[in-house]
Amino acid sequence: LADGHNNVCVSISENNISIQTHNLQALSAMPQSVTVDQLQHLPLFEDLALPLVENLASHSQLTHHEADTVVFYEGDDLPECLHLLMSGRLRMGKVAASGKETILRILPAGEIFAAPAIFGNGKAPATATALESSTVIMLEKHALLDSFTQTPELAMHLLGIFNERLQRLHNQVHGLASEKAIVRLVHYLEYAIEHTGTEEIEAGEQMRSHLSHYQIARSIGITYEECVRLFKQLSPIVTNQRGGIITVSNRQKLSDLGKELGECC
Repeated sequence: LADGHNNVCVSISENNISIQTHNLQALSAMPQSVTVDQLQHLPLFEDLALPLVENLASHSQLTHHEADTVVFYEGDDLPECLHLLMSGRLRMGKVAASGKETILRILPAGEIFAAPAIFGNGKAPATATALESSTVIMLEKHALLDSFTQTPELAMHLLGIFNERLQRLHNQVHGLASEKAIVRLVHYLEYAIEHTGTEEIEAGEQMRSHLSHYQIARSIGITYEECVRLFKQLSPIVTNQRGGIITVSNRQKLSDLGKELGECC
């Protein structure tokens, strides 16, 4: 039985009934040490000198999260760490008082998230949920700041990442205010293709990231039903099969269609 952040386990024997409450998130997210190889696997650290990476690894910890478990809830107090997604995918979402969910981003492996933990008020800006088995690395704030003095390029790289996110947020707000829903869908697909990649198949390019109608609808501010209808309009350039498997038959035609529709707005 689920109760907020916890799960209640009830065991019944012939003469005894016991009730225990476990925070299963905590059990599945027991911290582990981080290796140098794991840090170097992340784009942010791949070009750093080995001694610096070794020092950063000694001030990091890794947690594992099973699919559909919550990493943290919106408003939770966060540890003063840089959060990096080493593997898997996370859904960052916010829920309105009405109960309607807005999906802010679907994070692929290699992404940084929960920036307020080190650059803000220390509160989780949204709820992070693992869409599949995922591992998160948390690097202590003081170690990160010390590394900036040794490698200023690392700080500039981090600023570049946050600047890109801010620009994407501006584009997203502009799109919600002034673009047709089908144009927002095209731009969302183009962004997903660029950041998660595709695999070549006979029918075209199949997106590596599986995206359901619900996830896409909540990301671009439309209803589930409208999302299904818009995908039908994009056919045969784009097809969405069961399980969120999206195939683009011709990426250039998709881009041209987005520009054409955008000019009509």
